[in-house]
Amino acid sequence: MTLIKYNPSLPSNENKSFSSLLDRFFNESFNGIGKEMQHFAPQVDIAESKKAFEISVAAPGMKKSDFNIDMSDGSITISGERKFEEKKDEKNYHAVETQYGSFSRTFHLPDNIKEDKIEASYQDGILNIVIPKDEQKELKRTIQIK
Repeated sequence: MTLIKYNPSLPSNENKSFSSLLDRFFNESFNGIGKEMQHFAPQVDIAESKKAFEISVAAPGMKKSDFNIDMSDGSITISGERKFEEKKDEKNYHAVETQYGSFSRTFHLPDNIKEDKIEASYQDGILNIVIPKDEQKELKRTIQIK
């Protein structure tokens, strides 16, 4: 019996096709080469304090008017579109890594919120949404055992 040492730099034919498929997938989708795979999904941070939930959406280059925020059935949906503006300044782009397009993110909220007191602001490329809690509605309850 002969032992052959595995060398990852020399993949077999099966691994070569799978490896090239993975390389193409990651290079095209993250380097902006494959337009059909590219979409815009802004980064979101969600935090909770004693008095409120806070959602921060990182969307530099957008305006306040580019966003829509809707509440429905205990969910908040944040949507918008970042548009690519072609300027007639005769620049030849060698790479465009910024993502463009429309997006929609929906978050399910707990029952203990004040829907009518939700506030949103946009500053320095960050959309901040503050969702106050309703202290009257307590989510935790104790059940008596009979």
